[in-house]
Amino acid sequence: MPNIKISMITVSLNSEKTIEQTIKSVLEQDYANLEYIIIDGGSTDRTLEIVNQYKSKIDVIVSEKDNGISDAFNKGIRRATGDVIGIINSDDTLLHDALQAVADNYDDETDVYRGNIIFYNPQTGFTCREIPSMKFPKLPFFIHVAHQGTFVAKKAYDKYGVYDEKIKYSMDLDFLMRVYLAKGKMKKIDFDMATFRQGNTTADALKKKKQEFFYFLEKNGCNKLQSHFYYAYLVCMDWAKKILNLFGNDFKQKLRYRN
Repeated sequence: MPNIKISMITVSLNSEKTIEQTIKSVLEQDYANLEYIIIDGGSTDRTLEIVNQYKSKIDVIVSEKDNGISDAFNKGIRRATGDVIGIINSDDTLLHDALQAVADNYDDETDVYRGNIIFYNPQTGFTCREIPSMKFPKLPFFIHVAHQGTFVAKKAYDKYGVYDEKIKYSMDLDFLMRVYLAKGKMKKIDFDMATFRQGNTTADALKKKKQEFFYFLEKNGCNKLQSHFYYAYLVCMDWAKKILNLFGNDFKQKLRYRN
């Protein structure tokens, strides 16, 4: 089995309620060749107090204001020295043996490793599995980003670039599209890598993302008409979700994902 070095990055901001569970899920992995990096955006709650309880086991701790989550991701990537880099946010958790599953599937040619994630609704207790998409065309309909289960070779970030700091919401989709459209190699790993904690989204969240979608779609080869068509699809999907939610909080997920 390859004993590659894996760097895990956690970005946080005022995450006192959840970050300890995230940290434990990384440090309790039965994988020795691990580098752990925490990039904090200048938390004002107890986040850093909790982080410092584990500082002897964390390789890098940075706490300073940043220019959004893409900037925080990139700060971690620049400091990472592993062969492969994973990002687990401060309200999500790695599942047991996730790093070993990545190591077991490692090869010198693969750019991105894609595993399953488990959605978890803390309000209802509902869980479901998301199987990652392996194709990311310039019009990414029905895509499963599965960011928490994605691991990227360090050399792939060097080759395709890091996260676009102009993008505040869909930086992971933009990155995967760039790799796919450049014919990078992605490998699917049939393993549950991480748990994603579902949160509440505001009613105007899609409107906030509108110009961002236009930006990265056109950057990746779409024309303006295609970009508007894709946004119309997202609006329709958002309305469909609201209608399905009338049948129960998790009805949409029960239809879309397998348990």
